Amino acid sequence: MIEELDKVNDSFTLINLFYLEALQLPTRLYELLPIGLLIGAVLALAGLAQRNELVILRVSGVSGLGLLGMLWLITIPLMAGAFLLSEYVAPAAEIKSSEASLSLLGRSGGGRLNSGYWFKENTVTNGTRIINIASLQGSGNVSDISVLEFREGQELASMIQAPSGTFQAGGLTLNDVSVINIDKKAIEALDNAQAPEQPLTVLSNPATLVITTSLTAERLIARILTPERMSASDLWDYIGYLKANHLQADRQLVALWRKVAYPFTLLVMMTIAAPISFLQTRRGGVGTKVFAGILIGVGFFMANQMALNVGTLSKWAPWVTALGPNLIALAAALIALLLMENQHLFKRRQTRISAT
Repeated sequence: MIEELDKVNDSFTLINLFYLEALQLPTRLYELLPIGLLIGAVLALAGLAQRNELVILRVSGVSGLGLLGMLWLITIPLMAGAFLLSEYVAPAAEIKSSEASLSLLGRSGGGRLNSGYWFKENTVTNGTRIINIASLQGSGNVSDISVLEFREGQELASMIQAPSGTFQAGGLTLNDVSVINIDKKAIEALDNAQAPEQPLTVLSNPATLVITTSLTAERLIARILTPERMSASDLWDYIGYLKANHLQADRQLVALWRKVAYPFTLLVMMTIAAPISFLQTRRGGVGTKVFAGILIGVGFFMANQMALNVGTLSKWAPWVTALGPNLIALAAALIALLLMENQHLFKRRQTRISAT
């Protein structure tokens, strides 16, 4: 919020800034929940270890894996809450935040070029349509629209321009339209360098024009949002739209797999917390364990981001990019827990070897 204070002016008030920052809270909670769970679990379990309560549990016959099973069990409600946050709360807040930014600031994040937003789709006549939208205004309203229609063979058939439009009921309604239709014989006439008998282009200005398109207001918003902040259902729909129009969808596929893996990440965080908390430290060791948990949590976050970037560049399978860091961290935590569980056996073996 402090970073955005320089945007406050007569038209964008401090109340508007508070509103936008409040809409960002679910997204920030979504991003910080795994690391927060790790730190909280380490703090709680380290407190139990400091008061020797973990020792009492172990003496009572509860193994390390048994205690881990209890930790996984109490994580299930958090996983359900994380799913609701990931699928409903955060995406809805992010869409609302994007619409509010468009309304209050006249811009929003996302894949916008200097020339606006670009979309490509196939038409029912086996042609291609390219839509350029200069700016989005929320609620399906757009401005400064240009539509290029191509016939089969990439021949330009028409060019449509309108200052405003609205997406509704499977179509794009344009207002104050200028339509230039190009005759099929235009290329032949230009090749022959002869004056045509009929005009090669026809200009018309209908008050409104409805274009049937597979692009919707939801897919329009999906173009603005980063894939990780979309719901899984919207991601699946947008991936279908991209594939149907022969557009690249690798980034969205990785994001979908990461959405699926997100609740599983909470189990991984709890598994990492277990061996850290079981470490025997002297008085004051709680702070050391919490610090170690913070380092591991930040390291896991960086590994996730690195896997995303490296996987995208190296064309890894989406599930490898999304699940790889989780599986590696889970395996490392389980191995560490088993080693700590059976460390007395290793000590006995070392004692026997040294005695012989």
